[in-house]
Amino acid sequence: MSTLAPRYAIYFVPGAHTALYRFGASVLGYDCYRGNDIAPIDGVDAASWPDVVREPRVYGFHATLKAPFRLAPGYSEADVADALAAFGAEQAQVPVGELEVRALKSFIAIVPRIPCAALDKLAQACVRDFDRFRAPMSESERTRRLASNLTARQIERLDRWGYPYVFEDFRFHMTLTGSLAPPERERILQLFCDKFARCAGARSLTIDRIVIARQMPGAPFQVMRATVLG
Repeated sequence: MSTLAPRYAIYFVPGAHTALYRFGASVLGYDCYRGNDIAPIDGVDAASWPDVVREPRVYGFHATLKAPFRLAPGYSEADVADALAAFGAEQAQVPVGELEVRALKSFIAIVPRIPCAALDKLAQACVRDFDRFRAPMSESERTRRLASNLTARQIERLDRWGYPYVFEDFRFHMTLTGSLAPPERERILQLFCDKFARCAGARSLTIDRIVIARQMPGAPFQVMRATVLG
């Protein structure tokens, strides 16, 4: 399998004109709908900020539903797009409720304040329904994942589904930073919490769409197709 082949993922990405998307995209300094850089969020050091968001910026502001994969032989991007449309037509929109900014281990993300069983069910369906399009991971990709100190169950899921954090280990989150040392993490967390609290219309979420995002070699992910649920 060529590492030069594009990768695809099934994401939730808020609508491009929503307050939530504008907040997340400005944190990352990247618009994954248009595929271009944008001005970073106010209140950060423009010189050092690219290092803070370097890793999540590659993926754009999103929540993962089906982790990135390369296409299995015999499938095309159009096949995935057709499946997305059919899948979306069968799924109800999911009211998630209130969101908050929180530290998850060493990074910062936006997460639901209260767990949502319907959202977990949607993610499980995405993992299963789109798996037929996924080419097997390479040995180097598997080795990289195994370096993350996975549990036995996560290794089993990695080998079966190409990603370890599915089903019981899934947690919906929209990442805002890479790994940060504690003092810096606390400072940035407070900054985000203050700004998010003033971001009218961004603090309550309904999952109303899912998208296909594509990553060309050496480039960040960009939204290619979207479908409204239901």
